[in-house]
Amino acid sequence: MPDIQIIPESVLQKDGIRYCLARNALGQKVFCVEGNDGTRFQGNRDGEWLVGPLSDVNMNHLRKKFPWLKPVPLGLQTSTGFGDRLGCATPGHVAAMRAAGQGIAPIFAQQSIRENARTLRTPRKVLDDAAWGVMQAGWREPWGADADHLKTVEDATACAKAGYTFFTVDPFDYVDNAAHTAEGDDLAQRFSALPWDALQTTPEAFLQEWVNRAVQLEGTALNFSRKTVMRAMGKYGAAIAHARRMVDTVASLLPAERFEMEISVDETDTPTSPVEHFIIASELIRLEVPFVSLAPRFVGRFEKGVDYIGDRSLFERELILHCAVQQHFGSYKLSVHSGSDKFSIYPLFARHTRGKVHLKTAGTSYLEALRVMARKEPAFFREVMAFAVGRYETDKVSYHVSADLALVPPLWGVDDARLPALLDQFDARQVLHVTFGSALAEFGGALLAYLNTYPLDYAKTLEAHFIKHLQPFSAS
Repeated sequence: MPDIQIIPESVLQKDGIRYCLARNALGQKVFCVEGNDGTRFQGNRDGEWLVGPLSDVNMNHLRKKFPWLKPVPLGLQTSTGFGDRLGCATPGHVAAMRAAGQGIAPIFAQQSIRENARTLRTPRKVLDDAAWGVMQAGWREPWGADADHLKTVEDATACAKAGYTFFTVDPFDYVDNAAHTAEGDDLAQRFSALPWDALQTTPEAFLQEWVNRAVQLEGTALNFSRKTVMRAMGKYGAAIAHARRMVDTVASLLPAERFEMEISVDETDTPTSPVEHFIIASELIRLEVPFVSLAPRFVGRFEKGVDYIGDRSLFERELILHCAVQQHFGSYKLSVHSGSDKFSIYPLFARHTRGKVHLKTAGTSYLEALRVMARKEPAFFREVMAFAVGRYETDKVSYHVSADLALVPPLWGVDDARLPALLDQFDARQVLHVTFGSALAEFGGALLAYLNTYPLDYAKTLEAHFIKHLQPFSAS
């Protein structure tokens, strides 16, 4: 037998052949096969054992033998997306699901094209890393793969070919924020300039359909004046047409039962009103866009890595209206973007959506990796923290954040025992969050090597952190 230590939860058996993951003498994860089933796995033979890499080729062979290693669409059930910027967080995500995820469907592979570029990972690499994590943890239930914040048909094509099952369309570039307050001739021009051919209607027909319409919802009514309708469509009409193009792209590559779509307008300058939400959903349905979830831009601030910022009473009142719109149609979930660590409002989403909700998290798993470093490798953490402080003003440009460098505790005043607490301090946490791309370019290899040394610590840290995310939504 080769010098390896088998990871027991990963063991799979079929027709007398054993497949598993193991750690070699250097502590690195390897793929192993005991016996020979005739498959041309990559690796070297050592007696009855083949020992090889966690490669695309080996995972492709395994998926043919064990279907649960493939992601699938998850439908309307309550769901959570677990972003993993490092490619080694899935065992911790699985542990949290087992502890607190009853009634929740997981998306274990989730990364945006922007994050792919910053982490130097391909869509397929993200998907394969999640599948190896699923195998390592012994997960056998359905799971999904989210091609997050797709902006172009080229990106959608790449992710469809890589095997994703959930496609998040981000039409930010097609949203006309100025239409939100436009008046008179300016508003009329913006409205008439929309791509009406792609929208399969005309400006006149649209106004005739919507103006002075009243819709009775559960607990409220929506009224549609001419100005309200023109502003809403002026703001979102081109984005709706773009969503149709993106769906057509994916549908040309995958059968309908193999994918589902999310439409996201959360990164716009102004909140999405309930009236705008109603028009967006209605138009998507009219255009036969098969979306399973919709991410409005909610009131308040959903900043990265920290709790909700804003008037929670106002937020709840607005959320109730959005849920009334959602429940009127009944065919999609509300999606919560930048959803990491929004602990104060999770119960509101769980209650008012009646379970038709998708929680999307991303950078919080990277932050919890740094928490492990603060505990186990304080000198290394200090290097990362100092680097992040130096990069923050540059890297924050593409985010909506409010961390103040002046409020980040100076490292010289924090002893090693108190370093993990920096991950709970608002400003330090955001600084670390938004500089992840630069930090990984500088320290990524060392960080992964350290996490490979402390895999159980990382998994347990993630489990504890995500239990707090999942419990409000759990059916248990």
